[in-house]
Amino acid sequence: MKRYLFLLCASTVAWSVFGAANWPQFRGPEASAVAVDGEPPVHFSPASNVLWKVALPPGNSSPVIWGDRVFLTAFDKPKLQATCLDRRDGKTLWSQTLTAERIEPTHRTATPAAPTAVTDGQWVYFYCGSFGLVAYDFEGREQWRRPFPPPNLDFGTGASPILIGDLLILNRDQDLGSELLAVDKRTGKTVWRTDRSEFRRGFATPFVWRHDGIEELVVPGSLWLKSYDLKDGSERWTVSGTSRVPCSSPAVGDGLLFSASWNIGGDEDDRVVMPPFEEFAREHDGNKDGNLKADEMPAGPVRERFPQMDLNKDGVVTAAEWQMMREMFAKTGNALLAIRPGGRGDITATHVAWKVTRGLPYVASPLYHRGRVYTIKNGGLVSCYDAKTGKVFYQDERLDAPGDYYASIVAAGDKVFLSSLNGVVTVLQAGDDLKVLARNRFGESISATPAIVEGKLYLRTASQLFGFGVTTSQAVQP
Repeated sequence: MKRYLFLLCASTVAWSVFGAANWPQFRGPEASAVAVDGEPPVHFSPASNVLWKVALPPGNSSPVIWGDRVFLTAFDKPKLQATCLDRRDGKTLWSQTLTAERIEPTHRTATPAAPTAVTDGQWVYFYCGSFGLVAYDFEGREQWRRPFPPPNLDFGTGASPILIGDLLILNRDQDLGSELLAVDKRTGKTVWRTDRSEFRRGFATPFVWRHDGIEELVVPGSLWLKSYDLKDGSERWTVSGTSRVPCSSPAVGDGLLFSASWNIGGDEDDRVVMPPFEEFAREHDGNKDGNLKADEMPAGPVRERFPQMDLNKDGVVTAAEWQMMREMFAKTGNALLAIRPGGRGDITATHVAWKVTRGLPYVASPLYHRGRVYTIKNGGLVSCYDAKTGKVFYQDERLDAPGDYYASIVAAGDKVFLSSLNGVVTVLQAGDDLKVLARNRFGESISATPAIVEGKLYLRTASQLFGFGVTTSQAVQP
């Protein structure tokens, strides 16, 4: 244990090398989603400012970059792949097949290759829910593997692994059997495990919050946002009133942590109310067996969540399972929260600095950049707040780029980049007023968060990975 404490204390120094020429994990250096070394072009497209492009099998994982190497996963049906490309030209350096006994089901917009890899500059770590964890060196030689059974949910895995010191952290929230794991990055063996069985499905990547000389692990969950001690996984604090299904990861800035969550049924003017099981069953339990099947429920938001209620996936919802979902709908909340550090226990009433309940993202993580917090709501509605006070600079402003937004917001210099599932990357001028600089159209979906390194932007679409930078034939688009 002393070894891990030393490594955790040294990790802030170690992370300083995660800067220039590196985008080592989901949302880049320290998961800030902010480039540290140069700005990419404002205008780019399949025909403009392309340094290279390469065809890829489907995948939702974002590109991870260290030096001249790009790492990502793909699903070349029926095979999962872990792949390394040359950042200079996009050519494949190596690709390994991740053989799974069973491929997990996924949401219609997702693939089994959704979690983003993470690297420390020596090894690279991949996670797929259908397969488990695996570590490779930079030449593609396997160092260890840690199989896991596919998660107990119908939307597929979303959370990515992260590194902190010598620990590889993995959140495995699911409909039954949720857990938070810390494994030794050199062996894959468990260092500690925290039971999260009170949580249902979740897709948010954990976040390390560094402040006041400490590091704590913040993990969004259904109904609660929680912090854990990195040395043993014990709980530090909790905030209640978050959504039923967390999808976005936190951000930090100006001494605060920002966490956004939204899901159906959590807004006060659109709350889903479920009656007691006995009352509902009297009318709808057709075969009178004391359980409910999907076809015994009328169409609507409750029936649509049948797979979430059916925790053990046996095709029926029991009274206990019904009651769990009923309580979740009653307690759920949708909000962007700004949280002060230093709390212990339930800090909902003591450490929430400010709160916003409009303009909330569903999947895309919020961005802190230069004193402001940015969010993007499905439909292409962007908001910007003063990070210290929550003052609204603008809220629910239309980008004229409609559709869902699953990729997280990223920034470089004074530019902010927002990518839609409809395949449009909108570039904003960072500031108190909304100023759209470009709408770059790709004609196919974008769900992976872009990476920005040394003034170049790496963007994954449904079928290709692009490298963009300023070229001599730069084309300016309206």
